[in-house]
Amino acid sequence: MKRTAGIIFRSALLVLVGVAVGFFVSDNRLTGKINFDDKDKVSKVLELVRHNYVDSVDVDSIEGSTVNTLLQNLDPHSLYLPAQQASTINERLEGGFTGIGVEYILLRDTLVLTQVAASGPAFKAGLKPGDIIVEIDHKKLSGSELNTAKVSKAFRGQKGTQLLLAAIPSGRGKIKYFDIKRDHVDLSSMDAAYMINTQTGYVKISKFASTTDADFRKALIKLKAEGMQKLVLDIRGNGGGYLNTATALADEFLTKKQLIVYTKGVHDPRTDYFATDSGNFQQGKLAVLIDEYSASASEILAGALQDLDRAVIVGRRSFGKGLVQEQFLFGDGSAVNLTVARYYTPSGRSIQKSYSKGVESYRNELAQRVRQGELLSEESNLKDSAFSKPTNYHTSLGRKVFSGGGIMPDIFVPADTTLSTYLTHQLSNKQLFTAYVIDNMQPLLAKYSAADYFKNFTVSDADLGNFIIYASQKIPDMDAREVMSSKDNLKNLIKAFAARFKWGDEEYYRTLNANDATIRKAVESI
Repeated sequence: MKRTAGIIFRSALLVLVGVAVGFFVSDNRLTGKINFDDKDKVSKVLELVRHNYVDSVDVDSIEGSTVNTLLQNLDPHSLYLPAQQASTINERLEGGFTGIGVEYILLRDTLVLTQVAASGPAFKAGLKPGDIIVEIDHKKLSGSELNTAKVSKAFRGQKGTQLLLAAIPSGRGKIKYFDIKRDHVDLSSMDAAYMINTQTGYVKISKFASTTDADFRKALIKLKAEGMQKLVLDIRGNGGGYLNTATALADEFLTKKQLIVYTKGVHDPRTDYFATDSGNFQQGKLAVLIDEYSASASEILAGALQDLDRAVIVGRRSFGKGLVQEQFLFGDGSAVNLTVARYYTPSGRSIQKSYSKGVESYRNELAQRVRQGELLSEESNLKDSAFSKPTNYHTSLGRKVFSGGGIMPDIFVPADTTLSTYLTHQLSNKQLFTAYVIDNMQPLLAKYSAADYFKNFTVSDADLGNFIIYASQKIPDMDAREVMSSKDNLKNLIKAFAARFKWGDEEYYRTLNANDATIRKAVESI
C-alpha cells in the first residue's frame, strides 16, 4: 500500500501546460445604481464588491478566482493564470529568460550554486557549481530571512544591467568578486542526448517548447556522428507544450504528405498538419517511451507515430489530454488559457479522457488508475471503460488502436514501485540528494572524469547509511522498511544527483537510466 502512495502523491502534483488565447473580463468603474440586466454581470458585481462591501477585500484575487471557476466549468484545461504563473509557464515554453543563468539551493541559510548554465553570463564570469554566494551588490546573503523569492528577484532583471556577486569558490578559501551583466539565458527542452550502445541513441525531451525542434536537430547531428542508426525517444513525464512544436518533431520522422494530426472545434474549422520532406530521421528504427504523465503535445507525437506504424510505443498508457488551448494575455500579465479545439490522430481518434464527472474527478483519475493496479498490470489497462468496447480505429498496417483515454502503448512496462515511493519524493522535494552531494561528495567527484565516474563509481551500503543519517536530520520519521525496499534506487539517485551537480543533466540521465526497464525493453524492440 505504501509503495503506491508515492505514485498517488506524484499524481496530485501533476501540472499540465496549456497554450495560447482568449477571454476578457472588463473592469469598468461604476457609480450609483448597477443595472444587472446588462450582459457584463461579472465585472459589475466585482465593482459592487469593490465600492460597497462591508470589509476590505482583494478584488483582483476574487476576480481571478471567479474567472477560473467559470472556465473550469467548461473543461479541466480552460483556466485563469495569475501574472507570475503565466510568466513562468510562457518563459519555459519560449526557451529562455533574462538573468545570469544559475540554479541554487538554500543550505543552512546559505546560498550554494548547484548548476551554472553553459554559455550564460554566470558561466562566462567563471562561477561554478559549489560556489557559495555571500553578497549581491554589496548586500550580505545569509540568515533566516534569505528565501528563494528574494534571490530570484535579485538574479533576474533587464538585459544589460550589472550585478556584482561575492562568492567563495567551492565553499573554501577567500572571497572572489564577479561582475556580471544580465543577458538572455537559453532554457533547453532537451534534457539528454547520448548513445546507449554503438548503434542506438537516446534523447530525453521534457517539454515541447519553441526551441525543441532546433535542439532536437542538433542532437540528431551529434548522435549520427557517433554512429546512431536507431533511436529511443523518451517523452515520459512530458506534459506537453506547443502544438506546432509537436508537429515539427513528428515531421523529423515522417515522409512527405503524411497526416500528423488535425484539429477542429465549433468555432475553429478543421486544420490538417502534414509532414514535409525535410525530416532528418525518416528511416531509422524508432521507439517512443510514454507514461501516465505524458500529455497533450506528447500524445500528439506518440499518436501520430503509432497510427502511421512509424514507431513502437513503449511504457504505460498516457494521460489522455486531447484538447487544444489558446492563450490571451491581459494588460497586468495574467492570462486565460481557453480550449478552442480538439485534436485527432491520423486514424481519426480523439484520446481525450472523459471529464463529465467534474474537474475533481478528472484530476483524481491518475490516482484511481494506481488504486486499480493499472500501472502494474497490462491486463488491467483494458478494464477501463474507454478500452472495453470494440474499436473502429486502426493503424496504417491494420493494428487496432483505442480512443478516449490516452495512448495505449504497443509494449507495456509496469511501474517499478520502488522508484516512486513517498520517501523518495520527500528526499527530492527537500533537496536532500543535492545537499548531501554538496556537503560530502565534492572532493570525491574531483577525482573522476564523467566517463570514469559512470563506469567505475558505485554507492556502497556504507555510503547509503551515511546518506540516511544525513537525511534523518530533516526527515526524522523515515520508515526503515521503505528505506530497504528503495535501497537500490536510493543508491542510484545519490550517484545520479552527484553526476548532475558535477557534469549536468545529460550525465544525470545517463546514470539514472542505466538500469531502466522501459529503456531496456525499447532497445530490445528495435
